[in-house]
Parts: sequence; structure tokens; C-alpha cells
Amino acid sequence: MLKVGLPLGARARSWKSVRMASSGVARRNPLANKVALVTASTDGIGFAIARRLAQDGAHVVVSSRKQQNVDQAVATLQGEGLSVTGTVCHVGKAEDRERLVATAVKLHGGVDILISNAAVNPFFGSLMDVTEEVWDKILDINVKATALLTKAVVPEMAKRGGGSIVIVSSVAAYSPFPSLGPYNVSKTALLGLTKNLAIELAQWNVRVNCLAPGLIKTSFSRVLWEDQAREESIKAAMQIKRIGKPEDCAGIVSFLCSEDANYITGETVVVGGGVPSHL
Repeated sequence: MLKVGLPLGARARSWKSVRMASSGVARRNPLANKVALVTASTDGIGFAIARRLAQDGAHVVVSSRKQQNVDQAVATLQGEGLSVTGTVCHVGKAEDRERLVATAVKLHGGVDILISNAAVNPFFGSLMDVTEEVWDKILDINVKATALLTKAVVPEMAKRGGGSIVIVSSVAAYSPFPSLGPYNVSKTALLGLTKNLAIELAQWNVRVNCLAPGLIKTSFSRVLWEDQAREESIKAAMQIKRIGKPEDCAGIVSFLCSEDANYITGETVVVGGGVPSHL
């Protein structure tokens, strides 16, 4: 009787190919020819995300409030052979938001991806000592500007049949960082903004998800990790006993922007080393 089948070695290679394909390993450049805008992307988490999106095939437009920071980031990433350009963008200014979107349209013909990463935190102390001016600044930049930038970019995404938005919140939305009350509140608001945008933008095939980083070692979070006692108290709540790196956040954002995540919207992914993250 003739037995039909693959030799053992061939079967092993075949199963390896199946596993690689299912895990996405076999797929190169999952964001090929996509156009991505990343705010606050010349340093820290934003820079790591911009680099990863470009490594995965996207044309990336980085932005920052200072031209010299934009120039430096663009030079670094272009030096790595990546398709990256940049422009100055203060997300709190309507003209800057419009210029950011217009830059992507002029250079690449549209926008497929928005990473809203810009945030400020000008206050450290008790909530009872927060001035109205501080509340306005934090909510304007951290929450309102995200909503308005989304409003500016969605028409361009709709022209291309859809898109993906990732809003960068923080694990502080779930487990407040000590003495950062207004910042914590603004990051909690972004969870609600993500849910609402996901519902409203689904009609244009625009997915909206949220990243909630834990304690990541950046200049922005310096106030939390420079003091060793405060750093240790935060690490005590983690299952992975180390401070995160910006690169720890980049891969999951690229995934959320890819076709592998085309059935995911309205969700928040915590990248926090196992820190408690439930409301």
C-alpha cells in the first residue's frame, strides 16, 4: 500500500512555517507604505514608536515643539535608512496641528496612522494646591488637543478607506502616581476619549486604541525615577521588577496599527511590568 505524506524533516519545516506565519514573524514590513503622524516624537516613548513604525515600513512624520529637536530626530532616523521627515508642532495650537496633517498629505498623499503622544505635567504636589491655570494647561494639552488633532486627521483617513489611532495614556489612569493628581486625571480622561472615539469613528473604518505605559525611563518621567526611594516604591507594585524602556512600548503600538489588529478597537493596552491596572 502506498503511503502518501511528507518526510519528517519536511513536515517539521512545514509546521515551522505555519507557526511563523501565525505569529507574524514571516510578515515583513507590516506597515509598508502607511503614513504615520507621531506627536512628541523626538525623544522617549514617542521617538521609540516613530522608529519602530518606520522600521516596520511606514513613512513617519515626527514632531516636537522645537525645530532643533525635530532636526536631530530626523537626522538620526534617516541615518538608519528610515523614511522619516518632521515638522514643528505644538499640539495646543490649531495652526500647528493643521500644518502637521498638511505636511503628511503634501509629502505622502494622506494619513493612515496617528499616534497622539504629547503631554505636559507642570505640577508636583497636592491636588488642593493646583491652580486653575495648571488645570487648564494640563487638560488643554493632554486631553483637548488629542481630540482636536483626531478631528483634523480623520477626514484624511476616511479618504484612504480608514486608519488607526493610538492615544498614549498612562498606567496612572488606573493607579495614580503620587503627587501628580492633575496629570493622573488627564490620563484617565484619555481612556474615556478612546472609548468614545472608537464608537464614533468606526463608520469610517478608523480604529482607536490606547497605550498605557507604566514607569518608563524617560526625561519626562524623571521626577519619578530620580528619587531612589520613590522608584523602589513604584517597582514594589510591579511583577517585573525594573523600570521600562521606551522600546518596550513601541512594538505593541506597531501591532495596534497593523492589519493583525484590524478587529481591535476601543481597547487600552497596559505596558507596565505587571503593575495593577484596573479601575
